[in-house]
Parts: sequence; structure tokens; C-alpha cells
Amino acid sequence: MSVSEMFVALQSALTADQDVREEIRKVVQALEQTAREMLTLLQGVHQGPGFQDIPKKCQKAREHFSTVKTQLESLKTKFPADQYYRFHEHWRFVLQRLVFLAAFVVYLESETLVTQEAVAEILGIEADRERGFHLDIEDYLSGILTLASELARLAVNSVTAGDYSRPLRISTFINELDSGFRLLNLKNDSLRKRYDGLKYDVKKIEEVVYDLSIRGLNKEATGGVGGEK
Repeated sequence: MSVSEMFVALQSALTADQDVREEIRKVVQALEQTAREMLTLLQGVHQGPGFQDIPKKCQKAREHFSTVKTQLESLKTKFPADQYYRFHEHWRFVLQRLVFLAAFVVYLESETLVTQEAVAEILGIEADRERGFHLDIEDYLSGILTLASELARLAVNSVTAGDYSRPLRISTFINELDSGFRLLNLKNDSLRKRYDGLKYDVKKIEEVVYDLSIRGLNKEATGGVGGEK
């Protein structure tokens, strides 16, 4: 094979790779649009009337996850199954956002932490990397850290809306989450930086709870904890 023929072959390989990446980008753009629509929907819970509509907003968000499943099924077909991490960067960010959205919906519904396996089921992908297109552990953890920031914001807005018990429940949840992350030996620099932000979320929520305490509203909140969430 001549040098010219070698480089023609190399160009063919480059072109094929670029075509694959372009097909992946198209699906990822659709996923990002769906994620934006879900985020816009769920942001409504931060407004006063939104607290009354949480079940309805969660139901609508779950309907969007049907679209996500279809889009992810399409994404799986765009590259060889054994090359997940070769193209992972293309969908890493949107997958982390989808994890956050799934975790936020589950928290709003039951005030519990969604598992990696449950998120994978919601998204219609695998939890085990050996089984193909899957939810990477670090993507799951990144999404959960985004949830912590969102709940810190929700704690503040709950007080504004007159819901004084919710910040106390959020505080308990976030402290348990923080304790869980302390058990991990994080090597990923990006994830480690995200985790460093968790302490600020914990502090922000503690300030909300302290403010309720000095205003005497924590007693009212404690009295209402047994009521409807």
C-alpha cells in the first residue's frame, strides 16, 4: 500500500467516526430539549402555588421520561455497544441532568433517595456496565449532588411559601446524604469538586432551620410533620 493509499484509508476511518459522532449529537440534542422541558416543569415547585401542584407536576414529569426512554433507545443504535466510553463525553452531561430530574421527582413523591438501579429503570437503560448502555456510577453521583443543591433552594422557598416543616425534612435528608458521600473515596476530580459544594448546601439548609428556630417557627413545623407532606 502506498503512502497515498494509507492516508485515503485513514480519511475514510475519520469520516466514519465523524458520522457516528454527528448521529450521536443529534440524539443528544433531542435529549437535552426534553430535559429542559422537564426542568422548566419542575421549577414550578419553587413558587408558592407550586407546592400544591407537586403530585401533578411529578406525574407530568414521568410522562416525559417515556420520551427519554425512546430517545435513549435511539442513542444506543448509533455506536458499537463495546465503545460506550469512547463516546461517553457526548451524553455525559445530559445523562447527569436526567439523573437529577429522576431523583428530584422521586424525592418530591416520597422524600427518599432514588437508587442507581431505580434511575436506570426510569431511563430505560442498564445499571450494570457489563450489560451494555448503562448508567455510570459517577454520572449517578453527579446527578444526586445536583439534587442536593436543588433541595437547598427548595428549603428556602418553602419558608417563603409558609411551609415550615419541609426544610426540617430536607435538612435530615441532606445530612444523611452528606454522611453517605463521606464514606466514598472519590478519585474523579470533577466529581470531587462537585462533592465539595455539598458542604455549602448543608450550611445553607442549616441556616434556614436555624432561622426557623430563632423565630419559633420550628415548633409549629414539628407539630405539622405528621401531617400531609
